[in-house]
Amino acid sequence: MTVKTADLYDDFADELAIAEPLFRDYGGRVGFHGEIATVKVFEDNVLVKKTLGEPGNGRVLVVDGGGSTRCALMGDLLAGKAIDSGWSGLVVYGAIRDSAEVGEMAVGVKALATCPAKSEKRGEGQVGVPLRFAGVQFTPGHWLYADHDGIVVAPRALGN
Repeated sequence: MTVKTADLYDDFADELAIAEPLFRDYGGRVGFHGEIATVKVFEDNVLVKKTLGEPGNGRVLVVDGGGSTRCALMGDLLAGKAIDSGWSGLVVYGAIRDSAEVGEMAVGVKALATCPAKSEKRGEGQVGVPLRFAGVQFTPGHWLYADHDGIVVAPRALGN
């Protein structure tokens, strides 16, 4: 079920944070929502892969890649892993690759851009920490809603 961000704004404006419109839609599902899980990395996707291998339970993985577009933090293989593990979608403050394939897959993916280069494999970063980018605080356990109109974040589940 898709929850429209505009409708959420109309009903819960005082509870929402609205992300700056920096992101493009790449996944096969434009509308997605769920409880937030977080990963903070820089040009290294080991923790992204590890987290997507865990049960998603309909959550949204928010990845702070420092805004780097010099390499991709995910592609079709990790999108497939996200689907298999039950993740609703991803928001990547960075780049992805294999965008044509990801666009055919039943997962939501919003990212800044695409890049054919793969990331490093150092395993550095943090999991489960509050993130701040696009003018919004992304806190694990809060809720994210995304659709054609953008991304909103709330401290609780709304309109589900």
